[in-house]
Amino acid sequence: MADTHTLYYEDIEAGRVFVSTGRTVTEADSTMFCMLSGDWNPLHCDEEFARSTPFGKRVVGGIFGITLLTGMFTRWGVFELSALAMLSLDNWKFHAPILIGDTLHVRMTITGKRLTSKPGRGVIERFFEIVNQNGVVTQSGDSAMLIACRPDEAMAAAG
Repeated sequence: MADTHTLYYEDIEAGRVFVSTGRTVTEADSTMFCMLSGDWNPLHCDEEFARSTPFGKRVVGGIFGITLLTGMFTRWGVFELSALAMLSLDNWKFHAPILIGDTLHVRMTITGKRLTSKPGRGVIERFFEIVNQNGVVTQSGDSAMLIACRPDEAMAAAG
C-alpha cells in the first residue's frame, strides 16, 4: 500500500507550487562547503579581501545554492518514496550573491509532466527559485525529475 503522504506522478499537476521553510546560511555552511568543494577562493573565505569587492563581504560559493535546494526539496517530505532520479539541471542562473546570514527558501513550480516508455515512471519538469529574506531571487533554473507512478497503478499497467 502506498504511503498517503508521498506524492506520485499522478498527484502532480503543472502549475503546482511548493515553497520550503526558510534556512539561514551560517559561517559553518560556507566553511564546510569550501572544504567539501575545495573552492577556497578568497571571495568565500577571506573577509578582508571580500570587503574590497563589490559585495563588501564574503559570498558563499554559487553551487552551494543548488545543494541547498536539494536538501530543502527533501524537507517537504512528500517525495522520499517517489523521487527516483534528478535527470537534468538546465538554464541555471546566478542572479544575486548568497551571503553568510541570508535566510533562503526554495520555490518549486511544476511546469510539465509526461510518462516514460517504462511502465510505472514519469518525468516532472520543475522550475526552481532560491529566494532570500528580501524577496530577491538569488538563483533559478529548470530541473527534470524521474518520479514513480502510484504503486497500485504501476502494477496495473505492468500486469
